[in-house]
Amino acid sequence: MDYVKLGKTGLEVSKICLGCMTFGDPRRGNHAWTLGEEESRTILKQAIDLGINFLDTANTYSDGSSEEIVGRAIKSFSKREDIVLATKVFNRMRPGPNGAGLSRKAIFDEIDNSLRRLGTDYVDLYQIHRFDYSTPIEETLEALHDVVKAGKARYIGASSMHAWQFAKMVYTARLNGWTEFVSMQDHVNLLYREEEREMLPFCQDQKIAVIPWSPLARGRLTRDWDEQTARTESDEFGKTLYRQAEDSDRKIIDAVGRLAKEHGVPRAQIATAWILQKSAITAPIIGASRPGHLSDAVAALAVKLTPEEVAMLEEPYVPHRVEGFK
Repeated sequence: MDYVKLGKTGLEVSKICLGCMTFGDPRRGNHAWTLGEEESRTILKQAIDLGINFLDTANTYSDGSSEEIVGRAIKSFSKREDIVLATKVFNRMRPGPNGAGLSRKAIFDEIDNSLRRLGTDYVDLYQIHRFDYSTPIEETLEALHDVVKAGKARYIGASSMHAWQFAKMVYTARLNGWTEFVSMQDHVNLLYREEEREMLPFCQDQKIAVIPWSPLARGRLTRDWDEQTARTESDEFGKTLYRQAEDSDRKIIDAVGRLAKEHGVPRAQIATAWILQKSAITAPIIGASRPGHLSDAVAALAVKLTPEEVAMLEEPYVPHRVEGFK
């Protein structure tokens, strides 16, 4: 496993981050395709054995059961100090007022709830899952700063939003002497590259780590165009992400398949190698439901694409409207 600093911090993370949305009680939340605890523990142990020390979950995944499963697995398979544990806050966790968002009350309540489910005193990276249009950013930023100063989080990060919103939050925190964001978790893959226009250059300029979600486009980059899985059929959010440019998407997927044959590797390794070679990317977040998914992700670290191969993969891409956040 290769390790890299998380942005301009001294924190070392594996070049592959394990996304934990796959793990959770399928009877809870709205992800019927998630793995139960025993299957999840198998994947989590494999990740730790492979040297992956970076785990990313969220309070909202499977109504909190992802955090519960991840927390128990860490206690079973590793020392807490050897794991870089990340979770998120923003999405609705209960009905009624203050059950979602980034108000001071919501953040303080949800960090404690996450720590209880994870069975730990702190998380290494506490991320805002989306931008909250209904709460002043000063309220959110000071609350996150206080969470860090209380020792409940070591660092803070953000996830998908407009680049101007993130820039405003970064500089507002800096002006007030509050804890600054060290990472951005956004949507980047061969089928969706809009973040290359503004967000990635901004993060690179400010030395903010980029840990993209869905680097394999919900698995679309790993199989033939017409092949379906249980997740693609039931993943309602995923269905909204890749409907804009099917002609160009098909060409990109075909190009991934051709390169995979030439290199003698699975398609997942080509798609992952592409994103790993992007200079702005720190560690893609890989979701795994089978052991081979993690094996491919780690093997992709050794796959090197030539400039001509990268150009072949990128050439069919066409501009997209923004997807994945409002």
